[in-house]
Amino acid sequence: MVSDGIDRLGFLIHDVQRLMRKRFEARARGLGLSSAQWRLMVRVAKEEGITQARLAELLEIEPISVSRLVDRMEEGGWIERRADAADRRVRMIFPTAKASQAYAEIKSLAGEVYEESLTGVSPQDRRVLIKALETMARNLADGEPAPGEKVESGEKVESTEGAAA
Repeated sequence: MVSDGIDRLGFLIHDVQRLMRKRFEARARGLGLSSAQWRLMVRVAKEEGITQARLAELLEIEPISVSRLVDRMEEGGWIERRADAADRRVRMIFPTAKASQAYAEIKSLAGEVYEESLTGVSPQDRRVLIKALETMARNLADGEPAPGEKVESGEKVESTEGAAA
C-alpha cells in the first residue's frame, strides 16, 4: 500500500510544534518569564481586556491556575486587572508597558524560529502550508473561533495581523 504520509500527519504536527516551542523557549529564557507566563502574556497582548475565564479556555489550563499565574504576573508588573464596566465581578486583564515591550521581543524571537523552521521551504509552499493548516483548524473548530480569527460581540472577525508568537 502506497502512503502519501497522511498517516503521520498528527505526529508531524505535534513534533514540529514541540520542536518549535523548545527552540523558542531556549531563546526566550533571557526575558525572565516561564513558558506559561509568556503564553499568557502573548494572549493578553493580542486580546487586551480578556477575562481570566477566557484565558483559561485558550491556554487549556484550570481557572485556578490562571488566577495564580495572573497574580504572579501582576506582581511582576507585566499585566493589570481592571473591573469590567458592565459587570464589576468580572476582571479583565490588560498588558502593561513592560509587557508590550517584551511582546515585541517575543514576536521577533518567534519570527526567527519560524524562519529557521521554514529554511528550504519556498514562499509558494509556505503559503500552501499556512492555508492548509488554517483550513484544518476551521474544519476542527466545532464553532470555536479558528486561529487567526478574533471574536467581537459574539461574531467572528477575520484577523488581518500575522500569527507571530
